[in-house]
Amino acid sequence: MIKSFLDGDIMLDKFVPDKYYQSIYDINYKDLKKYGIKCLIFGVSNTIVPETEYKPSKKLKDLFEDLKNMGFRIILISNNTKKYVEPFKEILCVDSSYLSFKPLKKKYKKILKLYDLSTNEVACIGSKLLFDIFGANRMDLTSIYVNPISTDEYAVTKLNRKLENLVVNELTKKDLFKRGRYYE
Repeated sequence: MIKSFLDGDIMLDKFVPDKYYQSIYDINYKDLKKYGIKCLIFGVSNTIVPETEYKPSKKLKDLFEDLKNMGFRIILISNNTKKYVEPFKEILCVDSSYLSFKPLKKKYKKILKLYDLSTNEVACIGSKLLFDIFGANRMDLTSIYVNPISTDEYAVTKLNRKLENLVVNELTKKDLFKRGRYYE
């Protein structure tokens, strides 16, 4: 069933990130700024912290401070609960969206409207092709994939990774995306 779902190249294209970096610390944020990006939407689990961590590191706090000083609006987006997301929002002094149901469009549309942003002013950064990248691409936002920080994930995430690996295998066969082959 998954194979037939992925057979169309148009559908596969929705899983291909615009940019691919090893981690959030390798992204060329100056170039994003130069290209008109005003808002950075970060996934939380395994993008900015390991899935089993509940507060940000000093390195992450410093990065977010630098990004805010560059003039970026930062928003955390998660399918997780308010209880999980809120501490990150408070400690990092950023906005957030919880129970976002990525890859559905509703929360992305709400963010665009609330902050008066156009799609070409937003970059979404995440470690999950099926949620972060697919959601961003469905909205025509700049999609940036980063490797997951940790392999220590909850059971539901491990299941999603198995599905993601099927997608990655198809993308690799068609030379659309390959893990470890980074690009801007």
